[in-house]
Amino acid sequence: MKTAETLEQATALAADIEAQLNRVLIGQPGVTRQVLIALITGGHVLIEGVPGLGKTLLARSLARVLKLDFQRIQFTPDLMPTDVTGHAIYDAGNATFHIRKGPAFTNLLLADEINRAPAKTQAALLEVMQERQITIEGESFSLAPPFVVLATQNPLDQEGTYPLPEAELDRFLFKILIDYPEQEDEARMLRMVLDGTLADSLDDAGLSAVTDSAGVLSLSRWAEQVLLDDAILDYLLRLARATRDHPALVQGASPRASIALARAAKSYALLDGRDFVIPDDIKAVAPPVLRHRLRLGVDAELEGQTVETVLTHLLEQVEAPRQ
Repeated sequence: MKTAETLEQATALAADIEAQLNRVLIGQPGVTRQVLIALITGGHVLIEGVPGLGKTLLARSLARVLKLDFQRIQFTPDLMPTDVTGHAIYDAGNATFHIRKGPAFTNLLLADEINRAPAKTQAALLEVMQERQITIEGESFSLAPPFVVLATQNPLDQEGTYPLPEAELDRFLFKILIDYPEQEDEARMLRMVLDGTLADSLDDAGLSAVTDSAGVLSLSRWAEQVLLDDAILDYLLRLARATRDHPALVQGASPRASIALARAAKSYALLDGRDFVIPDDIKAVAPPVLRHRLRLGVDAELEGQTVETVLTHLLEQVEAPRQ
């Protein structure tokens, strides 16, 4: 399996992964790139969109292309926390307890329709996402890297959904919005399915593994070495602080959000073949990093503002350093 020994190899490897994913998820190159950035950064992803847009397909394809252990949990109103993490089973014959590990013991965990489960079950993911470990009956188990939670949720206006707690939302590096493909892309997808060049099932899709967990970790190491100049860091911080002072927002970006911006921008630069961050990298990752961490005030909502419009305004108003 390929690993990255140089910056050029890292960029080429990431491009190969993107190309494989875009073979299956037609017309969503922005989504596949953002998911790859999150994986390289080591962050979790929340994808929001109506059913049928390929969210589950993306997760399964990513696991296949990267040869990662993959588990899927379908979140439902009756799902219990132990259904996520696992539990201890008493063996009466030996008078001992045995640990039965749950599906969270994996590399890539797909939490499908996460906002259909109640808060206590959603909270079961908090330790897993933040600490990369699971505690069962007082015993802690570390998860092998890479470990990423890829959660999907339906829009909150759909029936049977629960809003995610703010503490859990803050654990996600990105919130990615996936929308309907453009008509041209959808037409291409239909033609490919009908003539057999795009399989209906992933088993027949012909995806080939590009790398494995060692290759993913090598990409992460290269991303960490990308230079973040003091002027870029100052711009990033001014952008984060501007969210805290904006009159339309009652909750701005936390220091965790600032860290997420810096790390995600480094990964974005790596995918573009650079060993340094530029202002456009910050602007590219700011929406998925910040949109789920900001909260509008009631007055702003009544005026028709949204978090997206506020972010657009801030990215236009906060002065970026000259390149």
